[in-house]
Amino acid sequence: MTTAHLLEAGVSAARIRTLVQERVLSPIGHGVYVRAALAAKVQASQAGGEVLRLAAVLAVGQPSAVGSHESAAVIHGLDLLGRRAAGIVAVTRPPGASPRGRPGVRVHVAALPAGHVTVRGGIRVTSVARTVVDLARTSSFREGVVAADSALRGQLTTKDELRAVLADCARWPGLGRARMVVDFSDALSESALESISRVAFREHGIPPPELQAWVGGDEGVIGRADFLWRRYGTIGEADGAVKYADPHRAVAQLRRDAKLREAGFQVVHFTWYEIVQVPWQVAASLRSAFERGGGG
Repeated sequence: MTTAHLLEAGVSAARIRTLVQERVLSPIGHGVYVRAALAAKVQASQAGGEVLRLAAVLAVGQPSAVGSHESAAVIHGLDLLGRRAAGIVAVTRPPGASPRGRPGVRVHVAALPAGHVTVRGGIRVTSVARTVVDLARTSSFREGVVAADSALRGQLTTKDELRAVLADCARWPGLGRARMVVDFSDALSESALESISRVAFREHGIPPPELQAWVGGDEGVIGRADFLWRRYGTIGEADGAVKYADPHRAVAQLRRDAKLREAGFQVVHFTWYEIVQVPWQVAASLRSAFERGGGG
């Protein structure tokens, strides 16, 4: 509720100040308040801070505007690549609505068909499919793939839903890149690290691998590989920061690698830093493994 709403309801400015001091109301923006108990409950939930920031913006903005892009992605629980500008809220308003710009708000102007809008945490945001397409249109291919893979992996949307949004947004800026993102996206990509790895493989001429493939030898299944190039007898493993935090897990990984090599596989490990900062080195390691595996 805004100051104007409260005044219209007969709550004086002095009473508003008292309610804030008594922690009955919590200010969540300039001239915007929420019941303190509700604010605490929302803040404790996933993406609660984003919900409150967006609610504050929408309360004093155009009623036709909705949360979108990075703000909607955070509320939907999608993976985002890179750092967001602190405190920036993204909204989309339809063409023709009078603009009301304000600090800390990034306003996009685009049509908002009814099927592209949903409600989360009591506020209107773009649907998961529309959010993914918007991000894919307005960010890099890699950033778009991270968001799309995340949405598919979490079963928050489907490729059919993504393609339906693409059809609705025909001729919009960036739609060509968004189509490529949707075509490339894969629900089997289990993390942002695996998503950016697939993009790096594509950019450096490495053929597409099988994802989450079970591999083994004469004695049966050894384990599941992040990436498998069956033709080249090569396995790729994307090592996240926590993969070896447990020394017992690290030892188990070494034993697993030994079994895989005994079964005839080449095994290439790489980290987030390597695939982001020196992806050509990862590609070179994979090509060397392909040659050793007999398919180079």
